[in-house]
Amino acid sequence: MIEDAYTLGKQLGLEVWCEDEAGPFQTVPQAGPSWEPEGKPAQQPHEYFRQGTAKVLTLFHPLTGEVRVHGITSCTNTVLHGWLQQELSAILARLPEAPPTPKGARAAWERWLQGLKTPLTLPTELPPLRLLLVLDNLAGHKTPAFVVWLLSQGILPLYTPLGGSWLNMAESIQRILKRRALDGQHPQRPEEIMAWLEAVAKHWNKDPTPFVWGGKRRRRRERQRERRHRQGGSGAYSRKPVRRRRSPSYGYAHDK
Repeated sequence: MIEDAYTLGKQLGLEVWCEDEAGPFQTVPQAGPSWEPEGKPAQQPHEYFRQGTAKVLTLFHPLTGEVRVHGITSCTNTVLHGWLQQELSAILARLPEAPPTPKGARAAWERWLQGLKTPLTLPTELPPLRLLLVLDNLAGHKTPAFVVWLLSQGILPLYTPLGGSWLNMAESIQRILKRRALDGQHPQRPEEIMAWLEAVAKHWNKDPTPFVWGGKRRRRRERQRERRHRQGGSGAYSRKPVRRRRSPSYGYAHDK
């Protein structure tokens, strides 16, 4: 279902965003490369103080590559839900105005719940579906008040299955931001970590890179599963390799 959201969401006129939380990041020397004079490698202190940890909340739009982050020191439901409601409201505000609710609006919602073992219970009255939100399968993402707010705004949450965090593309952008912000650094305070991550995200958004689900790797794996064998002379393929006649060795043909 989440893969369908990535590949079909745009065709159906739906925005697709991913949400995740990264961290905690500690105020300790971080491993990673850095530019140093030749013969003078970077050195990290062997003694340091742990001054707390920081986390980062992330909203990612794969189609454009836009990312929204917010550094925090504590990720309670109040903090998480408040930030998400603020950011999602801003995202919806810049979308084209929703059309009047058509008769088939409910079918558009139910299409994304088919095949789920425990689908969401949709309210009787529903607004037009406008946005699909990919989230990890955490208790804080499923509180009744938060889910009701999402549905009332035309947002359908799509939860990754247990052990399926690889379906959330926000995981990928968080790895990039963390590497660029923290590798080789030694933050002294959680506020430094949050400021660095937010600064890197701001710089990323100046020239964002769109993400595509699967990409070339997926197509390569599909070709491998299909076991196609290209034939010379045209664009022809065969499902099985063409058996080639073995050339004689030293003037004698070997029987098989």
